[in-house]
Amino acid sequence: MSFYENRELSWLKFNERVLEEAFDENTPLFERLRFVSIFCSNLDEFFMIRVGSLFDKMNYDPKDRDNKTNMTAKEQLSAIAKSVRGLISSKDKAYEKIMEGLLEYGIEHLSVSTLTPQEDAFFRAYFTREVLPLLFTGLVDKKHPIPFFKNGEVYIGCRIRKKTETRSTFGILPVPENLPRAVFVPKSGKFLLIEEIISHCAKQAFSNFTIQSRCTFRVTRNADIPIEEALFDHDVDFRDIMSKLVKKRKKLRPVRIEFSGNPDSTSVELLTKVLDVKNSFVFKQKSPLSLSFTSLLENRLEKESSLFFEHLSPQQPPSIMRGASLIEQIRRKDILLNYPYENINQFIRLLDEAAENPNVSSIKITLYRVARDSKIINALNKAAENGKDVLALVELRARFDEENNIGWSKQLEDAGVNVIYGLEELKVHSKLLLITLRDGNDVSYITQIGTGNYNERTSKLYTDLTLMTANKEIGADASVVFNALTEESTVAGTNRLLVAPKGLKNRIVELIDNEISYGSEGYIAIKINSLTDKELIQKLAEASRAGVKIELVVRGICCLIPGIPGETENIRVISIVGRFLEHSRIYIFGKNDRRRVYISSADFMTRNTERRVEVAAPILDKALADRICDIFNTCMRDNVKARELMSDGQYRRVEQNGAPALNSQLYFYEQAYNAARNTNEPSISEPVRVKIRKVRLRR
Repeated sequence: MSFYENRELSWLKFNERVLEEAFDENTPLFERLRFVSIFCSNLDEFFMIRVGSLFDKMNYDPKDRDNKTNMTAKEQLSAIAKSVRGLISSKDKAYEKIMEGLLEYGIEHLSVSTLTPQEDAFFRAYFTREVLPLLFTGLVDKKHPIPFFKNGEVYIGCRIRKKTETRSTFGILPVPENLPRAVFVPKSGKFLLIEEIISHCAKQAFSNFTIQSRCTFRVTRNADIPIEEALFDHDVDFRDIMSKLVKKRKKLRPVRIEFSGNPDSTSVELLTKVLDVKNSFVFKQKSPLSLSFTSLLENRLEKESSLFFEHLSPQQPPSIMRGASLIEQIRRKDILLNYPYENINQFIRLLDEAAENPNVSSIKITLYRVARDSKIINALNKAAENGKDVLALVELRARFDEENNIGWSKQLEDAGVNVIYGLEELKVHSKLLLITLRDGNDVSYITQIGTGNYNERTSKLYTDLTLMTANKEIGADASVVFNALTEESTVAGTNRLLVAPKGLKNRIVELIDNEISYGSEGYIAIKINSLTDKELIQKLAEASRAGVKIELVVRGICCLIPGIPGETENIRVISIVGRFLEHSRIYIFGKNDRRRVYISSADFMTRNTERRVEVAAPILDKALADRICDIFNTCMRDNVKARELMSDGQYRRVEQNGAPALNSQLYFYEQAYNAARNTNEPSISEPVRVKIRKVRLRR
């Protein structure tokens, strides 16, 4: 029996787990609506990237097969379409149930068919006053070219006919982008979506026509831009290349059409034909095509605290003293931060201190995704302005953050930062900072290695770990990494750090082999976002056959099916989907004296292990290694938000079986609050609401 799962189908199972949170009655009602929104934005990105690339593969390499399940692109697309149809039905049910619950709080999504005369008059007046002057009307017929449908935008389609003619044509009404998505009846929480108002009042837009039918639809386009091809043009600045490719992405071929309500078959057939979208990728749903309006509902409900998660605020770590030099504290002892439970401000404090410290000669950092109002960028700019030698590798190919990173690269350059980009063949995904200090002839390092991005916003939403150390060997390794990056090459060998693409996978294989040599006394524990690398899957299965106990916490894609007799029966896999996005990567090999613990930016995906620059750092301080192992073990004991992957490929909620309920994420927050209370310094900050709004589950 095969122990492989298809990557795309495994991802859909992950998104199904996200949607399950929308049905969990232990989750506050409005937060359940947020999970529906997260599910939808996840699915949008899945179609833009994964489905888009599969369509490309089907057209240009139809015989190519998935290396784990042997499925062709066509077979994968067929399975995806079937699975998504079921998920959409569940999403509709979740939205309907949540909106029923919000009735108690005065929020009501009205139906056009049941408007009172007063409500109807209000929305028609709003349309005439606010919408009609902004509305553009388009036609699809022999005399008019097909209008361009923007990716993800909502449109109204009307089958219309002139009163003097028998033949009908198709009219298009784009929803203006600068109007609120939801319009409320005055002094109430009753609302219609702007597309519903436009559809209802479409007769005013097509005054010379009879409207035969209406439909609301949205188009999803392929966003998998071919960056590698453009890199061969060495006469063009890479930043200019990326700017052009980002614009090109907006015009790639459609891969999905979504309709809300019950569109007539003629309109569906027309749009399917003109957009060249396969029938299996035309989806009809009852709920809104976009949930971007939920923030408007939140504004009206913010005083209803029972609808939201309890206010939580990242805490001051007790291991860090206020007022004392952070550089000196790191020199005395390695420091580990655990986000979102502990505050990223301590890392920013390190950068600010480095910018002012006269002994700091250089600061080097890799930037993949940063916040839009980034204090980290400000600190780097300040350091450069203070005369420090600052190097920032800005990865312009961070998907959907390309424009953001292009802008930051320009700002950094203006401040005097030396900006470089990722390697031609490889994205730089590592989270690496190196501060070099010189005191006379003495050179020392402060190195930071993290599992997550240098992003203040996501540090409150994603679980991540960051290590700050003065270890000379780790600092020397980090210096080798940055030297290679500036020379546009890769690192062949290091002493302490594991560095992809040449020195991470092979070292992991060696560590697994070492555990295999211990047989049933061997132990492997891995916490990652995704597991797709076939070579590592095979090596884990080999370890299982040798009797090694293997525990995996895999949030998203897992192409290894555990519990298969004679193959993976010694492997247990759980996935935690809860309030925060599980994002930290932890590798543990062995126990007791031979235990080796690492944190890393790398998942066990081929793209991470072979096609990116990634870094894994050893945790050399025993107390910190113990803490990380405790974090992992707590995740494995989670019986509230954990699902276990079974041998049939399905996920089941972990049963409590009489054990106390343990939500690992809330447990870690409780630990952080308790630790802050037990320090002599006042460190518990005023709580702020953690808002999970349209979070894309990016790695």
